[in-house]
Amino acid sequence: MSEAQGRQGWHERFPLGTTPLWRPLVIACAIIAGAFVVRYALKPALPVGSPFITFFPAVLLIAFLCGARIGAGAAIVSTLLGALFFMSDPMAPGYFATAVPSAVAYGVLVSLNLALFHWMQSANAMIRVERARSAALANTRQLLFRELQHRVSNNLQVAAGLLALQKKHVEGERARTALEEASRRIGVIGRISRQLYEPDGETRSLRALIEPMCADVLDAGGVTGVELKVIGGEDQSLPGDAAIPVALIVAEAVANAIEHGFAGRKTGTIAIHCMGGGNSGYRIEIRDDGQGLPEGFALEANAGLGLRIAATLATQLGGRFDLEPRRAEGGGTAARLVVPG
Repeated sequence: MSEAQGRQGWHERFPLGTTPLWRPLVIACAIIAGAFVVRYALKPALPVGSPFITFFPAVLLIAFLCGARIGAGAAIVSTLLGALFFMSDPMAPGYFATAVPSAVAYGVLVSLNLALFHWMQSANAMIRVERARSAALANTRQLLFRELQHRVSNNLQVAAGLLALQKKHVEGERARTALEEASRRIGVIGRISRQLYEPDGETRSLRALIEPMCADVLDAGGVTGVELKVIGGEDQSLPGDAAIPVALIVAEAVANAIEHGFAGRKTGTIAIHCMGGGNSGYRIEIRDDGQGLPEGFALEANAGLGLRIAATLATQLGGRFDLEPRRAEGGGTAARLVVPG
């Protein structure tokens, strides 16, 4: 069953126009036969002037199940059956004076209802076609979206790779370090671009966005003994224009913890706490149990390029980025991003 068929109601699957012709004909004949049997059983209790009382709902049911055309044929057959079996003797005087008005009234009433059924079923058919077309367009949009997402990510990864290759041909440690950092940041942006949205176009949750990215940063840093924990953020999402800056800030904080907090160490823990700040604001803390900050450290004066980039991105988001020592829980450093709602 297709997605479009799964969304439609059971009543929208009628009339049975796509089935073999004999099937709706058999259904119509069975319903008319049932109506005839019921009318015949009620013949002693009903007046002669009501020959079509059981045929009318039968014709409507046939029109609903099998279509207005087969319903029209059923109406003709039921008119003949009612006139022949449930009215006065056709040879009796005045038969046509009573039969004709009853048959005409029944025909007019049935015709109006069949016309309504036909219009409604035609409208349902058009809705089904449009629904199938919309489903096909939605599938195409998802495919194009995923393809674009992968292409953007791949192009950024290629750019990162080119910078990494260029580093080998550059003299000077500072220049090589700058190229290496630029390559890493472009690679992070590429991975974020790939993970930014779900296949249906919805923004990923905060946790689903930063957890694999931080794992990549750990792998790129070559530290296998550092444990990464992401706490919270499952039900929290970011605006599309804020996701990449926030992810970059978190990546820079994690990279800083690896480079400085765990310098000379092979084990440790980095815990990322995602918290809502009220009124759609958010607060993210990156805590490590490394060696902590040097005495008298000030973000504005002592931070490297990566942390200064993080502080600048936080300001662009309308928030702030701080770095402070942890006095408890084994020491270390806490990087904090706070964006008010």
